[in-house]
Amino acid sequence: MKAASFALILSVLASAMPAAAGSAKKDIVETAVAAGSFNTLATALQAAGLAETLKGKGPFTVFAPTDEAFGKLPAGTVDSLLKPENKDKLKAILLYHVVSGDVTAAQVVKLSSAKTVNGQDVQIMVNGGTVMVNDARVVKADVVASNGVIHVIDTVLLPKD
Repeated sequence: MKAASFALILSVLASAMPAAAGSAKKDIVETAVAAGSFNTLATALQAAGLAETLKGKGPFTVFAPTDEAFGKLPAGTVDSLLKPENKDKLKAILLYHVVSGDVTAAQVVKLSSAKTVNGQDVQIMVNGGTVMVNDARVVKADVVASNGVIHVIDTVLLPKD
């Protein structure tokens, strides 16, 4: 990748970052809840028994789908996934959004894929200054938490069955 395009991508990602005063004192779950646009994700993390894990030491990198991203799923999908009998499937989907370690935007744009905690890889590409993770667009990058980093995405990532 040419240095000029890399610099452009980083400047686009930096401009998309929210003002995160004090957010580094909150863990990933607290940071997501405080943002107000991850209510479905927070509910799903609780239902899957993963909220405490993502409140742990880490570090974790989370590609976090917004409530709007969950709204793109077919009607009834979220309600179905939240049922106790679907806990394993929900857990697999959520872990497909998590990568071990702190992977910042500067590192993400240099990758073509990343292994998720689920065990499957997500594909990463840069297209016209936009970072894509599979079919999801990164809309905010490098939201820093005390135990990792969040990259906000506009589509729920679905692992292969």
